[in-house]
Amino acid sequence: MLWTRYAAIGDSFTEGVGDPYEAGAAGGGWRGWADRAAAELAARSNGSGPHGAAANGSGSPGFGYANLAIRGRLLDRIVDEQLPAALDLKPDLVSVSGGGNDLLRPGLDIDALAARMDEAVAAIRATGADAVLFTGVDPVGSPVIRRTRGRVAVFNEHLRSIAARRGAFVVDQWSMDVLRDWRCWSVDRLHMSPEGHRRVALAMLEALGVPGAGDWREPALAPLPELGRGAQRLANARWARGYLAPWIGRRLRGRSSGDTVTAKRPTLAPIE
Repeated sequence: MLWTRYAAIGDSFTEGVGDPYEAGAAGGGWRGWADRAAAELAARSNGSGPHGAAANGSGSPGFGYANLAIRGRLLDRIVDEQLPAALDLKPDLVSVSGGGNDLLRPGLDIDALAARMDEAVAAIRATGADAVLFTGVDPVGSPVIRRTRGRVAVFNEHLRSIAARRGAFVVDQWSMDVLRDWRCWSVDRLHMSPEGHRRVALAMLEALGVPGAGDWREPALAPLPELGRGAQRLANARWARGYLAPWIGRRLRGRSSGDTVTAKRPTLAPIE
């Protein structure tokens, strides 16, 4: 397959939070797996995709990439706001990842959440574009978020069913054991580190059948040293004060980390 118009929608995972560009590169800001995957797809594109020569929206041949994801977004806002804007760009490939923030909230109706994702994928496929979905990561190693493990597993089954029914691609993060290693996560334990984003980008390219992009399983990570119970309690307490408490505070105030954030790449443009 050759894609020349790629649009990514979602929350902080797709925005790339946790994976900063080097100072002065690409205007700064967050990179992330979607930017990394787009760069690889762009390198393989010859500008002759199914939507014509002006593939990047600029009137000249090439690869166009848009990223409309905004941190903190719930799935409803992703589907209601980002999806129509993405489809207006006439992409031939759309990645949609959402629901993670919803799964952290009490009283969630998982079936209703899955129905919204199905609605999004159906809309993408109806345009003739390919769709890519992402299962949730297994949170078994997280001292707090692992309480949502059952919810994540059920939603993952919905996602696999949607993908099979709609003919979408799936990046199965649940089966990526390497993502259980804390070196793939930022210090906030909520967003991936550059290494985590790098491996997810490779997993997406593998799911798409892109050859020779690299193996997300490599290099294998050496085992981390074991921490004593006291050291674990101290680390967890520091994390709770520094990251969990502010997150809970925003939820109680009805605020989101993305309230003042706009999409970093709202239109299709070449990627360097």
